[in-house]
Amino acid sequence: MSHDSYMRRAIALSRQHMQAGAGGPFGAVIVLDGKVVGEGWNQVTSGNDPTAHAEVVAIRAACRALDRFDLRGAVLYTSCEPCPMCLAAAYWARIDRLYYGNTQSDAAAIDFDDAFLYRELSLPMPQRGLRCEQILHDEARAVFDEWAAKPDKIRY
Repeated sequence: MSHDSYMRRAIALSRQHMQAGAGGPFGAVIVLDGKVVGEGWNQVTSGNDPTAHAEVVAIRAACRALDRFDLRGAVLYTSCEPCPMCLAAAYWARIDRLYYGNTQSDAAAIDFDDAFLYRELSLPMPQRGLRCEQILHDEARAVFDEWAAKPDKIRY
C-alpha cells in the first residue's frame, strides 16, 4: 500500500466514526513494516475521555497489538495535524514519521482550535491559565532518587 492509501484509511475512519457519533472528525493509522498495526478515531465524547484523540487511540492500539511500548520504525498517518498532546504522544512512542491531512488552521475553522495550548505552553508556569503550585518536593524527589538507583528499571 502507498502513503496515499494509508492516509485514505485514516480519513475514512474519521468520516465513519464522526458520522456514527463517536466523536470529532479525526482518524489515525499506524503502519509498521508495511502492515497496519493500529487504528484510531476520536472517542472523546463517546468514551468520556478527553485524551481519546485519534492518534492516542491508534498509539494505544498499536502498542497492545505489538505488545511493546516503543513504536520505533512506525509511521503515523492522521487525518489532521496533531494537537500538542498527540504530537507529544507520537514523540514518546518514538514514531519515526508522521503524515497528516488537514492543518491546525483547518481544524480551527471548524472550532477545534489548539492555538491556546501552543500559547499556554510557551508561557512560564506561573503565567499559565491552569494554576500550578509545587508541593511536597522532597517526598516526591525521594521516589525519583529510588528510580535512579533501581538496577532493574526498564528505560523508555
